[in-house]
Amino acid sequence: PGTGAAVAWPTGLGAKGSEGVTGQVKQTEGAIGYVEQSYAMQNRLPTAALRNRAGAFVQPTLEATTAAATDIGAQLKAHPDFRLSIVDAPGAAAYPIVAWSYLLVRAHMDDCARATALADAFRWALVEGDEPAKRLGYAPLPPAVKAQVTARLQAITCGPAHTPVAR
Repeated sequence: PGTGAAVAWPTGLGAKGSEGVTGQVKQTEGAIGYVEQSYAMQNRLPTAALRNRAGAFVQPTLEATTAAATDIGAQLKAHPDFRLSIVDAPGAAAYPIVAWSYLLVRAHMDDCARATALADAFRWALVEGDEPAKRLGYAPLPPAVKAQVTARLQAITCGPAHTPVAR
């Protein structure tokens, strides 16, 4: 049916957001829908195992979500800004419908205190944020991806001298 924020599905109804999709599915006999994994977990919604590229049927777990981003090292080197799809990723353990949550960060900021605080918050999320993320229903990044993100953080500069904020 296409790609993007709005696709032309051959049949069915659309709804806005996870809550809207859930409501529409509940009201429509035989319907299926797609919602964010954290929303499905928090609301104890039924989920389905899907067949991935390797032919394995995989449940939407945090581990299966992380697995979708595990074997993409070469792709990340070709896309250092992380703009790449991890839908239908290789690997028998990978859930096939997975996407990143992105952060847009300026490479240079005038205010060094703000730039440092922002970089420190991102570092905390990368180093200590896995368990809080899991409790909220978000899958941790695999180590290779964390390393790439950390390297990008080290490129952030601040002030008139373009001082690196990395520690």
